[in-house]
Amino acid sequence: MKIFILSDAGSIHTKRWVKSLAENGCEIFLFGLLSTDLSFYDNMPNVKVYCYGFKFRKNSRTYKWIMGKVLYFKALPKIKQKINEFSPDIVHAHYASSFGLLGALIDFHPYIVSVWGSDVYDYPRAGFIYKKLLKYTLKKADMILSTSNVMAKETAKYTDKKIGITPFGVDTSWFRPMLDLCPRASFVVGNVKTLAPKYGIDVLIKSFARVVENNPKLPLQLRIAGDGPQKEELVALTQKLGIAEKVDFVGYILNDKLPEFYNSISVAVSLSVLNSESFGVVAVEAMSCECPVVTSDADGFTEVVEDGVTGFIVPKKDVEAAANAIQKFIDDSDLRQKIGTAGRERVKKLYEWNDNVQTMISYYKSILQIK
Repeated sequence: MKIFILSDAGSIHTKRWVKSLAENGCEIFLFGLLSTDLSFYDNMPNVKVYCYGFKFRKNSRTYKWIMGKVLYFKALPKIKQKINEFSPDIVHAHYASSFGLLGALIDFHPYIVSVWGSDVYDYPRAGFIYKKLLKYTLKKADMILSTSNVMAKETAKYTDKKIGITPFGVDTSWFRPMLDLCPRASFVVGNVKTLAPKYGIDVLIKSFARVVENNPKLPLQLRIAGDGPQKEELVALTQKLGIAEKVDFVGYILNDKLPEFYNSISVAVSLSVLNSESFGVVAVEAMSCECPVVTSDADGFTEVVEDGVTGFIVPKKDVEAAANAIQKFIDDSDLRQKIGTAGRERVKKLYEWNDNVQTMISYYKSILQIK
């Protein structure tokens, strides 16, 4: 099968799909918009990559304006040219509100759209025209895919088409328990996320401060992995709460180093405050490493975490509830092991990456009517 993918070439999600699909015999042409480092794709069999080369800071007003108004139309002729040259069996756009609209305007069929999160949670709520554009994109698609059932339910507000589920799981042979890295002398709370308001890092810090207050003699540490616009504010918050010496902002961690991070902490805590957490991949990664989790009740987490079995789910923005959930793991090391083991079993059953890739390929075959 020849698949023409419209997606952010720099995204780890895109990289994983492209690499795995190519390894499973698909011939891939990846078309991106923004200028980015493409070395990941060097010498990758069955893969061709082209980036239009726009250079804008993603958080700038210029970027948002151009992505919403001009970029689509300026890139269309080049996309059509590359499609004609590649002659794909399928065009598959990832992220409905940008690449999805581009694919819809090209009018190639069969055409697949994968929704990712904010494109269905936030984009249509930005205004009437945005909702119309999303509905148009979904209407033009021959197939719509979502990484989770909860996001499929949200997407169904804008289409009456059936939505397929393609979980974005993990390679359990890579995300695995590493006993030599497990913390022993102290209790370590960890988090992996962009340092932005919607991910509730401030709620995590306040919850950790409450845990420190309740356990004055226990050596506690909070390790926050990631970078983002809220970092200075969050550092200031740790100082205000008097816990700065117990909080380590470790910065961005490469994907291949994440298993080591999860194995170096006692519990992974993710407290997103919005429902646009479309798929709780950080919880899945942690569980695959037998690291127990505490999450908020944001949509993506409620699907991947079985409350009380593979982790604990607490109400969004509830500092006390999060602190109490963390305390359960402090008080009972056997519970940490029990829930950690159950978490890995759940991941192996539902979110094994190789199985997820085969699910995607099965959708490709179904739209092409290949048995």
